[in-house]
Amino acid sequence: MKQVVQNYKSGELAVLDVPVPGCKPGGVLVRSAYSLISTGTELMKVSEAGMSMLGKARSRPDQVAKVMQSVATNGVPATYRKVMGKLDSYTPLGYSLCGVVEQVGAGIDDVKAGDLVACAGNEHALHAELNWVPKNLYTPVPDGLAPRHAAFGTVGSIALQGVRQGESKLGEVALVIGLGLIGQLVVQLLAASGVRVVGADPDPERCELAERLGAAACGDPASPAVEAAVAELTGGLGVDQVYLAAGGGSNQPVELAARLCRDRGRVVDIGKCRLDLPWNAYYEKELDVRFSRSYGPGRYDPEYELEGRDYPIGYVRWTERRNLACFLDLLARGSVDVEPLVSRIADFDDAVETYQSLKSGELKAVAVLFRYPGHAGEADAPAVAVPAVKRPVGAVPGPARAARTPVRLAFVGAGNYATSMLLPHLAQRDGVELSAVVTTTALSAANAQRKFGFAEATTDLDAVLGDKSIDAVFVVTRHSSHAELTRKALLAGKTVFVEKPLALTEDELAGVLAAVEESGNDRLQVGFNRRFAPVLREARQRFGARSGPASLRYLVNAGRLQHGSWYLRESTEGSRFAGEGGHFIDTASWLLDADPVSVYTVATPGNEDLQVVLRYPDGSTATISYVTTGPAGFPKETLDLVADGRALRLDDFVRATVHDGRGKWVSSRLPKARDKGQNAELAAFVKAVRTGGPMPVPLDSLVATTAATLAVQSGLVTGAPVTLARAR
Repeated sequence: MKQVVQNYKSGELAVLDVPVPGCKPGGVLVRSAYSLISTGTELMKVSEAGMSMLGKARSRPDQVAKVMQSVATNGVPATYRKVMGKLDSYTPLGYSLCGVVEQVGAGIDDVKAGDLVACAGNEHALHAELNWVPKNLYTPVPDGLAPRHAAFGTVGSIALQGVRQGESKLGEVALVIGLGLIGQLVVQLLAASGVRVVGADPDPERCELAERLGAAACGDPASPAVEAAVAELTGGLGVDQVYLAAGGGSNQPVELAARLCRDRGRVVDIGKCRLDLPWNAYYEKELDVRFSRSYGPGRYDPEYELEGRDYPIGYVRWTERRNLACFLDLLARGSVDVEPLVSRIADFDDAVETYQSLKSGELKAVAVLFRYPGHAGEADAPAVAVPAVKRPVGAVPGPARAARTPVRLAFVGAGNYATSMLLPHLAQRDGVELSAVVTTTALSAANAQRKFGFAEATTDLDAVLGDKSIDAVFVVTRHSSHAELTRKALLAGKTVFVEKPLALTEDELAGVLAAVEESGNDRLQVGFNRRFAPVLREARQRFGARSGPASLRYLVNAGRLQHGSWYLRESTEGSRFAGEGGHFIDTASWLLDADPVSVYTVATPGNEDLQVVLRYPDGSTATISYVTTGPAGFPKETLDLVADGRALRLDDFVRATVHDGRGKWVSSRLPKARDKGQNAELAAFVKAVRTGGPMPVPLDSLVATTAATLAVQSGLVTGAPVTLARAR
């Protein structure tokens, strides 16, 4: 299928061929009829992409701060790879469309194939021929409403949520500053609510349009006409509400709002304009400044948007989905008219030229629609045949064979870690062929194919697992899917590399082991890379064998997660320690050359900082201090191992030292970047796949580390040590 994309590094716009997204449970696959260009938000993104690197940095200081934090934690080279990987990737455009349901996922019963729906979301309602849309981000289109009008649903919801934040009342007077697409819709919604509206915009054509759509008066904000209209309508008292629907770097809108608002009036920010509030003006009138967050309650909440968990109507009357349905109802009843806002309907194939015309100013538009193939005559909702679901080609389960050269690899998942820490090493490795990349999001698969040279990009996992020519499968998805994907790949006879964690529950771990038993295929590696780190391996060799028990202390300064990180979705993705704690337990067990026999865990309130004490068969102990409250500039990982009159210290994979009775050894490796072993780990894995030799880490060790990681959570519940019956 085709999708509009942009490279944020170069500014390139393209209509790209990408895989068709899969129809996952909890949502529907929608074939687009019309999608709407947001001439404000999208053009701002397009313009930013055309800036120099310095210009990009100046426009997004929040992202610069994140980069500096990453430099402090991971070093310059790793951060550079990560940032460049993100910048030099195709990103999607679009977030408002109307289309026809082509396929219904499990758990959906409110629509069926062939129904017309309006869709929202900058990850789901994209300028693409097909989109997978979760339940709370689509709503059925009322009978008789034209598809091109229903495509305004998302931007209409944004305007509607802004009006709700203003708490407008019948008979009040409002000022709308900025008469672009959102401003024009706000004008109509206010007028439909019985509010008299004054509009302000420097473009006389937009002012004229707003007056035709219900504004009492409009004018240039720099002229006295707007102030005069407000004085006439309010008797000189000032407007009850001001809606900031403007963009740009001028502070004029907030200053105008203060001047024309009444005492204790409300100022609602809907757009993205400069907000240097003049303190005296806002204080003296005690103005109520409010923000309107996109489409409404539910926005940025993954449980609402992705998992389909609705808010009870008695507590949250107007959610994203209810706002979307409400706006479509207003359109269907004629209370709002979007047809006068349509400046152009362009064919989807002409998307690049359309964006370029908008960016250059050649096309001056309030709203532009893309019309997709098959929708030239749009009086009737199109009927779309539902394609047959593809079935996997059955592979005979059994032990993996020694692979020929080159080793053919498939990736399931192509997120940040895969594209910054794994694929750069594999793409440059002789004797490796990147055969297929599978993602649920079509564009991420296409990006990985372009950057790393995969032969195929797809969303069809079954077809890849059924391809007998593929020797090994990498599972690099979100934590909740690791165990099930690993199980499927083992049953398909593939050698499997799964990023940590292997499992989030004991049942998931049992399921993986059942697949090993059923198939006879134990060719499994978990991404515990730290035991492969060159500086740590050299230090271990220098430390030498020991005769007595050891004491190990491992301090992990994990730091705070950013708001919205999927790592915080504990209900679905497990605890943070469950996600990455296996790294540290595996490293300790490798250094002590044994698997733990018990785990004892204590935590600070809220389980933010953990102390995990592991006991080993010979009496050795390892204490892992996993803290989130440490300073950002402190090293992330420091480790001390003491035994037999000797001590080993690791300083964040940059330096290691060994002390004994004869003196002090300092690592000869002083790398510019922290090498945590990914390259060496991948080399060992590829060798095992190519030769059919033993896996780099024994399966018993992988299972023991996973069981110990899971025991941390159960130990927090019981407050007692947990014995590991499986450990050997």
